[in-house]
Amino acid sequence: MKKPSQKTQPAILYTIVPKDLAGHLFDVTLTVASPDPDGQVFALPAWIPGSYMIREFARNIVRIRAESGGQEVALAKLDKHSWRAAKSAGPLTLHYEVYAWDLSVRAAHLDQTHGFFNGTSVFLRVLGLEGQPHQVDIQRPADPAAKTWRVATAMKELGARRYGFGTYVAGDYDELIDHPVEMGDFQLASFKAHGVPHDIVVTGRVPNLDMARLQTDLKAICETQIAFFEPQTKRAPMERYVFMTMAVGDGYGGLEHRASTALICARADLPGLGTSKGGEPGEGYLRFLGLCSHEYFHTWNVKRIKPAVFAPYDLQVENYTPLLWLFEGFTSYYDDLMLVRAGIIGEPTYFKLLSKTMAGVLRGSGRLKQSVAESSFDAWSKYYRQDENSPNAIISYYTKGSLIGLAFDLTIRARTNGARSLDDVMRVLWERFGRDFYQGGGRGVGEAQVEAIFDEVAGARLRTQFERWVRGTEDLPLAKLYAPFGLKLVDERKSGKPSLDANIGRDPLGAKLSQVHEGGAAHRAGLSAHDVIIAIDGLRVTGNPANVDTLLGRYRVGDTVRIHAFRRDELMEFDVILQGDRAPGISLAPAASARKAAVLKRPSSI
Repeated sequence: MKKPSQKTQPAILYTIVPKDLAGHLFDVTLTVASPDPDGQVFALPAWIPGSYMIREFARNIVRIRAESGGQEVALAKLDKHSWRAAKSAGPLTLHYEVYAWDLSVRAAHLDQTHGFFNGTSVFLRVLGLEGQPHQVDIQRPADPAAKTWRVATAMKELGARRYGFGTYVAGDYDELIDHPVEMGDFQLASFKAHGVPHDIVVTGRVPNLDMARLQTDLKAICETQIAFFEPQTKRAPMERYVFMTMAVGDGYGGLEHRASTALICARADLPGLGTSKGGEPGEGYLRFLGLCSHEYFHTWNVKRIKPAVFAPYDLQVENYTPLLWLFEGFTSYYDDLMLVRAGIIGEPTYFKLLSKTMAGVLRGSGRLKQSVAESSFDAWSKYYRQDENSPNAIISYYTKGSLIGLAFDLTIRARTNGARSLDDVMRVLWERFGRDFYQGGGRGVGEAQVEAIFDEVAGARLRTQFERWVRGTEDLPLAKLYAPFGLKLVDERKSGKPSLDANIGRDPLGAKLSQVHEGGAAHRAGLSAHDVIIAIDGLRVTGNPANVDTLLGRYRVGDTVRIHAFRRDELMEFDVILQGDRAPGISLAPAASARKAAVLKRPSSI
């Protein structure tokens, strides 16, 4: 058999082998057919799009070497994630091992039960050749534990069969790292949404999984969202989509990709045969469907409609944008709204979800100090690096961003007498910046363009709203905005209930203060986060947080109690003047004799 000529070799070929399941090691070989004659530079991304924090994935490369024509090639490290290979006359090959023991949606994980990786964790970038096609040979592990494993990915098959090991191909490096890969003995089901195949892949032990209900509910969500962005053609932006879910004892999270999503959830959140009896989903399953809806909406909003600074990404450093309130916040607004429009939940359940979000935003004083534009910009240093003081210092561009989406939706509907809504804003963004993103040069949207589109759709200038809601720190006037639509918003706080105004967790010694809210009783008395309360007025506090409420229930607002607590290993005493519970008690419902909530539907003209 003749050796393939250099012309028939792919420009860039990766071979990835789950080499040591117990040691959690992937073995990766990268061959570059025509390396830079002055010395080829390679780099591993420092972060993964959709998760705005420097992760430094290169720290997981255990060892690395280079060779060409069977001869070792010198490899010099340039910084924490970059290497330069010396000059070579022919094809250049890198061999390296990647440690994979991060059970999350962001990185890579490998053991005897499954393998998972994002390209940002395992595929070194060949600088200067990012635009070339990239081939990947995913090989079956030699370990007998993997003899029945299959492969799930949205990457296009080349030599591989669907769900099989073998060769896959991506058009360029950006596409390569946008197709995560799951391998293992997963449960699998498929459905079509407006003609597009969708796979559901569930890894982890989930006895009696009701896959039929998952198919039915996800199909409804996907078809609703496809029709939302393309009401006339109902054309999806991808040829195939894959929901990859890792089921664990306790977990929650998701990361969007252009034709798939990687999810992690609690096993109990998935529907079970015999327990899934139709009707609205229970709390856990509803949480999972909301997560699926959120990540699927990102297929349009952030994977194709992007901030200008993300077109293209610079994967080695932070990419700052003040627009995450739109890309994450508005996605959070629509994720639950799509469940209503898909017929999965009714208005009362939706109002409860909205009320919970409103209460969460109003709970922290950080909302009065940081705008959502600032929160977006500082995601790298603040939102993704939260600590015990975060409720007092920052606001979430997810949660307040979702309420800003609601506020703009109500405002546009009111100004246009129901003829237009936020739906129109999203569709204009899609038509001008998203629909042809991967075919038309990848143009992102800037701040000024976003505001101009809002003005265009509303038929009036909304600069005041942007200044107050987006760049300012005012509380949103949601009660006032809801009134024209026959909806009543009420905040009924349990001000008569004595409270420390702190979040409390378990500790072997007593009750541990995880967060102390600014201006509350605990804060005013000098208690701090991480203090462990062991006694209130001489009575022992157990490790159950509810025990604190039980003990405080014997007192009235304004009473003083003596608290004994450990700070580190020092016992301290505090005299605490109890305050009324300041936690918001939001409720939202149609006012008496109000018509059905029009804000849950598309405007009649669309």
